[in-house]
Amino acid sequence: MKMSNYYLWITGLFIGLISCSSPKSKQHEVELDQSEQNSHQIQVNSLSDTEDFYTWTNDRIPMVSAHRGGPYPGYPENAIETFSNVLKFTPAIIELDVAMTKDSVLVLMHDDDLSRTTTGTGKVNEVTYEYIQSLFLEDNDGNLTDFKVPTLEEALIWSKGKALLTVDIKRSVPYEKVIEAVRKTKSEAQAALISYSFEAAKKLNRMAPELMLSVTIRNEEEIGRLEETGIPWNRVIAFTGVAERSVEFNRAIHDKGVFTILGTLGNLDKSAEARGDEMYISFVQKGADILATDRPIEAAKAIQTLAPKTSSKSKYFTHVD
Repeated sequence: MKMSNYYLWITGLFIGLISCSSPKSKQHEVELDQSEQNSHQIQVNSLSDTEDFYTWTNDRIPMVSAHRGGPYPGYPENAIETFSNVLKFTPAIIELDVAMTKDSVLVLMHDDDLSRTTTGTGKVNEVTYEYIQSLFLEDNDGNLTDFKVPTLEEALIWSKGKALLTVDIKRSVPYEKVIEAVRKTKSEAQAALISYSFEAAKKLNRMAPELMLSVTIRNEEEIGRLEETGIPWNRVIAFTGVAERSVEFNRAIHDKGVFTILGTLGNLDKSAEARGDEMYISFVQKGADILATDRPIEAAKAIQTLAPKTSSKSKYFTHVD
């Protein structure tokens, strides 16, 4: 049964977090992933929906972005099964990494080398997709899983009706190939592209003006530089870096109608883990709208009480039994 009322998510998230503790073994975790039916989803049906979702309003719903898809023990980074696992606990934006094989197939992989996250060896861009298909993914502790390396197209198709994506394009990957995959799978509403410079953002916007862009904007000077590019603000999500920004700066971004993404991955996540997850609450209270985190389940639990009682964004959140 589908329930469009977003506020059922609050109850579902709380129950999920207290009843679905981290499994102790890979086998147990795989079984849990197959048997758990609850899924917290973000559903956008058009580019206009996506623009509306990312347009900042006072009643916006704070949320998390799962860095590298949200790996946990038994769930490796950049795996579709890992994305689904996160959605059992919370609706989320899924951040994923795209690399390209020797024969020009786009696959999900963060590292240039295969050895850390798979059973294979060698550089991604020096092996064929056929070789990639023979490998299995390993979690961050080096434990073998039954999961395979997905292609970008597989991830794009999976995301429809489930989650929004932010796509991190590795240096050796042509922008044209990624945009082609998004358009081929008709995933324009789901996929935002990550840029690391204003020149890159300008190029991406010129090539695919319909797509949302995650652009690094950390200070007033960079607000001005974004405006100089000519990229319309309604195509921008502002990644404000991995350090807290002032309330005044976040307000300046909000005045443009733009969401802020604070990167808690790294030091801020470590601080929250050591000092208490209540730290995530303070980040949102100071103006962060989306927390890009290596701890999406814990961060989502911490900020759930900050969701407004009513929201114009609630129509995009769905809980599936």
